[in-house]
Amino acid sequence: MISVPELSLVVLVGVSGSGKSTFAARHFAPTQVISSDFCRGLVSDDENDQSATPAAFDLLHHIVGVRLARGLFTVVDATNVQYAARRGLIDLARKHDVLAEAIVLDVPEEVAIERNAARPDRAFGPGVVHRQRRDLRRSLGRISGDGFRRAHVLRGVEEIDAAVITYEKGWSDRTELTGPFDIIGDVHGCRAELEALLRRLGWEGIRHPAGRTAVFVGDLVDRGPDTPGVLSLVMDMVEAGTAICVMGNHEQKLVRALNGRKVRVAHGLRESLDQLATRPPEFVDRARAFMDGLRSHYRLDGGRLVVAHAGLKEAYHGRASGRVRAFALYGDTTGETDEYGLPVRYPWADEYRGRAMVVYGHTPTVRPEWVNNTICLDTGCVFGGHLTALRYPERQIVQVPAEKVWYEPAKPLGHAHGREPGMLDITDVTGTRYVETRFGPNVKVMEENTAAALEVMSRFAVDPRWLVYLPPTMAPPETSKLDGYLEHPHEAFEEFAAAGVREVVCEEKHMGSRAVAVLARTPEVAAARFGVTDGSAGVVYTRTGRPFFADTAPLVAGLREACEPLWAALGSDWVVLDCELLPWSAKAGELIKSQYASVGAAARAALPEAVAALETAAGRGLDVGELMARTRRRADNAALFRDAYARYCWPVDGLDGIRLAPFQILACEGRATAVEPHAWHLSTLALLDSPLIARTEHVFVTLGSPDSRAEATAWWEALTAAGGEGMVVKPAAYQPGRVQPGVKVRGREYLRIIYGPDYTESLDVLRRRFLGKKRSMALREYTLGLEALSRLAEGEASWRVHEPVFAVLALESEPVDPRL
Repeated sequence: MISVPELSLVVLVGVSGSGKSTFAARHFAPTQVISSDFCRGLVSDDENDQSATPAAFDLLHHIVGVRLARGLFTVVDATNVQYAARRGLIDLARKHDVLAEAIVLDVPEEVAIERNAARPDRAFGPGVVHRQRRDLRRSLGRISGDGFRRAHVLRGVEEIDAAVITYEKGWSDRTELTGPFDIIGDVHGCRAELEALLRRLGWEGIRHPAGRTAVFVGDLVDRGPDTPGVLSLVMDMVEAGTAICVMGNHEQKLVRALNGRKVRVAHGLRESLDQLATRPPEFVDRARAFMDGLRSHYRLDGGRLVVAHAGLKEAYHGRASGRVRAFALYGDTTGETDEYGLPVRYPWADEYRGRAMVVYGHTPTVRPEWVNNTICLDTGCVFGGHLTALRYPERQIVQVPAEKVWYEPAKPLGHAHGREPGMLDITDVTGTRYVETRFGPNVKVMEENTAAALEVMSRFAVDPRWLVYLPPTMAPPETSKLDGYLEHPHEAFEEFAAAGVREVVCEEKHMGSRAVAVLARTPEVAAARFGVTDGSAGVVYTRTGRPFFADTAPLVAGLREACEPLWAALGSDWVVLDCELLPWSAKAGELIKSQYASVGAAARAALPEAVAALETAAGRGLDVGELMARTRRRADNAALFRDAYARYCWPVDGLDGIRLAPFQILACEGRATAVEPHAWHLSTLALLDSPLIARTEHVFVTLGSPDSRAEATAWWEALTAAGGEGMVVKPAAYQPGRVQPGVKVRGREYLRIIYGPDYTESLDVLRRRFLGKKRSMALREYTLGLEALSRLAEGEASWRVHEPVFAVLALESEPVDPRL
């Protein structure tokens, strides 16, 4: 039985005819095997063209490198009987921090010669096998020393045929452990504080009644008053299966000292050695074995969580090499020292873009700070700070203060980062990209659509720290077949019923401008939660991320005051609201003047004159009856058109006249509330009582009830007859899958604004409008919005929140009929 790591490079070694390809086909998937013969055929159309061998091996090495970079198990099928051939493959494995294993197929020479003679594609004689066999014999004894972790030698045909391949998990792979976890920062011999922290976390001795697992980030030892006590407690927890621990640089150094290696006794090592000297030898042996067996890092919870003492960049997650271990223990040092004589560490977390959360310690800071989905839990307990734990997946910080300063720090504790590392970088969004969402399939964003989005975000958008969400576009229902209607509730109800939705809510569609309000209770909350330190406490922006007014501070102040009841109801000091800002003219005044009012004014001036002229012509006996009827209809339509847009315009002066109609609570601390049932949203928003807030009228509809449908339709007809724009029909509760999040059903007269005064004369043409692209865009933007809100609520880095927000903005540049 041959055991190989799940992530490794396996190199098959054997002369031509030894059965490597047959062995590979029997034991490995076709995509895992990279054959030198196949590569030779790719570059020459002849697998036996030896002149193509250099090019073939260039290609083979490239493919192997790409696979290893992507974390894929890879097998190389080539003779590899010479050291030089194996050397290049071992260098590839080292470059990508994976283990290399050799499997040697050693068959008798006559077997290989006989097999080659039986193959019509092998045009060489026994001499080739003789030479290869000689090369193999010369290097067989040194293959293990070439750089392979192990060399498995199979001798003879029977042993080769009987071989069984098994796979072993990587030492760092504990992805089957899903938590919940209590991740504890650097203890450094502070047993009393550790016991206090465990009690605060709800632990009873070495077990937690809720079955939580403790995860220690290393540096249990040195500097503090009771290194043996800390080791004893943690070892008991690990042996009981209630804790795991990674190695810290102080454990590594202490083990070397206990093993008699020459080390510099500094940074608290003397305290540990003196304390251990008072313990029985069997305890010291147990502690030495425990520390020596600690791993450099662990991947947990399906790979969503990585714990390493000094952190770990994404390329090293799950990898195994000396430099991976060094990074995990010491971080990424620049080779320089600071004014305190300590190594200068490169801020790797500033550029971290990995999907996994990385929790680490090593560098003492005043308080734990989230940086790009990473967090340092070393808050300097031994230096008089705090001992800190992170509850996972809750992302809750729990701390206890140090009892005293046990060890004077070499330099003052500081903050982990002095700039804003979490902001979106241009390299995060350029090129064609696929944005992963948990609410649907990955969303593809084409490279050509990013340019327009970059222009808007970089030049016109609000402060990006506030830009946490962009609302999706909304599609109309299938075109109505009812006489005189382009849109009608019947089609919306039928669509949702066909999708399996039992209940929908019909919400009044305010004729305003879509607005997103991000509000913090105080400027201090804005600074702590959003990183905004200019004294502002919120923003209101358009559906493309632009500010509504040059100065939104008065509007934000009014909204924060109106939202006072929400803070207690949500248990949050910040909130994101989806709203309509009224009136329409507050934002679209120039559009109304140039695009609508000019049409209305021209029609009012020209059409009465035309009707008068036609009446005069008719009076003189000319046959203009049909033209006059049509002109009168156009004049009537023009009047209706003017009345339609005029209903949504009223004068505003500052905040006077401005109203905001919130209809959904998108997110608050710890919750992406956008997926809550709409009844919850509407009832919670009903708590807001302010002249600034407009109510969103609504009715719930049971789709299986004709009476319920009829009542909602009558409500829509009354709403639109009174000048309302229409309504939005939404599933009453969140619906996963390809169900539209909302369908807008607009009134007959409002559609004159969209399609022109005389649109009712062309309904047959308009009924052929294409809705597919608009609906596809609405679904993609909806899933991106939910993903952004989830990342925001979970406290992920700003760039992670901005990634789906930017994708929504990019999709908006796709060409779609703007009238839909």
